[in-house]
Amino acid sequence: MRIIFLFQMAITAALTVLLTLIQVACGQLEDVIIDRYFIPTHCSREVQVGDYVRYQYNGTFKDGRKFDSSLDKDFPFVGQVGVESKVIPGLDKGVQGMCVNERRKITIPPHLAYGVLGAGLVIPPDATLVFDVLLLDLWNKEDKVQIRILHKQQNCKRTVMPSDFAKINLNIFFIFFIFFFLWGSLIKGMDEGLLGMCVGERRSIIIPPFLAYDDKGYGTKVPPYATLIFDVLLVDVFNVKDDVKVEVQKIPQPCRRRTVVGDFIRYHYNGSFQDGTVFDSSYSRNSTYNTFIGMGYVIAGIDKALQGVCVGEWRRVTVPPHLAYGENGSGELIPGSAVLIFDLHIIDFHNPKDQVDIKVIYKPAECNLISAANDLIMYRYNCSLLDGTRLYSSDDYPEPPRVTLGQGKLIAGLDEGLQGMCVLERREITVPPHLAHGTNGASGVPSNAVLLFELELLQLQKGVPEGFLFIWLQDSPEPLFPAMDMNQDQEVPLEEFSAFIKLQVAEGRGRLHPGIDSDVILGDMFKKQDRNADGKITEDELNINVNEDNEVPKHEEL
Repeated sequence: MRIIFLFQMAITAALTVLLTLIQVACGQLEDVIIDRYFIPTHCSREVQVGDYVRYQYNGTFKDGRKFDSSLDKDFPFVGQVGVESKVIPGLDKGVQGMCVNERRKITIPPHLAYGVLGAGLVIPPDATLVFDVLLLDLWNKEDKVQIRILHKQQNCKRTVMPSDFAKINLNIFFIFFIFFFLWGSLIKGMDEGLLGMCVGERRSIIIPPFLAYDDKGYGTKVPPYATLIFDVLLVDVFNVKDDVKVEVQKIPQPCRRRTVVGDFIRYHYNGSFQDGTVFDSSYSRNSTYNTFIGMGYVIAGIDKALQGVCVGEWRRVTVPPHLAYGENGSGELIPGSAVLIFDLHIIDFHNPKDQVDIKVIYKPAECNLISAANDLIMYRYNCSLLDGTRLYSSDDYPEPPRVTLGQGKLIAGLDEGLQGMCVLERREITVPPHLAHGTNGASGVPSNAVLLFELELLQLQKGVPEGFLFIWLQDSPEPLFPAMDMNQDQEVPLEEFSAFIKLQVAEGRGRLHPGIDSDVILGDMFKKQDRNADGKITEDELNINVNEDNEVPKHEEL
């Protein structure tokens, strides 16, 4: 039956053409009548012979009776205009010059429709046909992807290349968020349209059907043979081969030391996405981020970027997703597959094995005495962080401080740095946190802070061991009591005892505890020797004390 029907159609078409030629020869040809009752404001292109079109139509007779409609078939007509056309000549001619979204009423005389024979039981002979047409789409096999740049960043350091991953916001008929891999993961036209884009750039991309979803369409959203217009904003771009990118923006001179794996570092940062949106900042918390380097405590990209930095250095670090939070992201803060940009400011760093670093700024030519544990000193100081932030200074007080070294009165690193100094010597010492205020910090001092001290030794009084009030610097007189009994009356009152000890100090044979009133010291020493508290020391009392203390060093008090 199908063969018979096709044969009949062929005969009908041949007869229609023959009759048309006869009518043309006789001057009886009527033309198509076109009523363009809706023309869109914007018309960038009109249908020409050879173009492909997609349109909806209603076909009626002149009296309004409907004989056909694409709407009843749930899909529009798709075909090529004027080239082996599948439609009657009048309709083929009537759609030429149409714009997308234009509506036309096309009246077709019989000789440009089905002629004197009609079409089976549907179209009677010599029927004038009226088609109401809405043009949905228009393209040509020679069409290319059309790109119109709507906005482009002035500072574009990287563009989309083949094999890059990209993240975009786009608008077709609705807005959605998409992540994809270039070269094959998307329609071919989008692959072409995204090449060369910068992050933050916005483009309008027009893709013909054969570079989009062609005759298959895409679900219920994209019909077959649809030209697609994408409004695209490039949010992110990276490649799986990308490494961490480091831009050194500022580096102090000189840089005396650079970080290595195992160092502990304190730094400030601003974290943002490639479009400039800030997602985190240590400044907002008024606290540095503190961590060990190269030990996996931070994302791999930052772990790598923190190696080789100097104190006070500024760096901008671009971290691809595979060296950051990967495809999963981090909670609501970091979306999956996000490129992260960190602006870093290195505050300080140290190694747990670091000792106090001492730099002598000035040392007097003559240096007869140097400070040591148990000495009483007076000194000036300025204390700051390595980034120059001032913490405290002796200039903030009426007088410079006095302290006895080696007795736990100072942080360990400062105590160490003040030893071995000459009077008027100036030093700059760097104290790691484990020899300063440690992980807890102190009032005004951040935790894990490396401290920088500028020191000047103003006065020095040699001291005595902790717990002692007096020491012999030479061997004590033998026997001791006759030397102490200066008037040889076999008893030594406080006045005579004080005079004897002061003489030893004056002649350099002994030393009193510095920083304590000498009369107080001598009174305490006298009481210790006056066993019966009768106000005088006898030879027997002195010998008892010597015998009791015979297990301690010879130069202990008396």
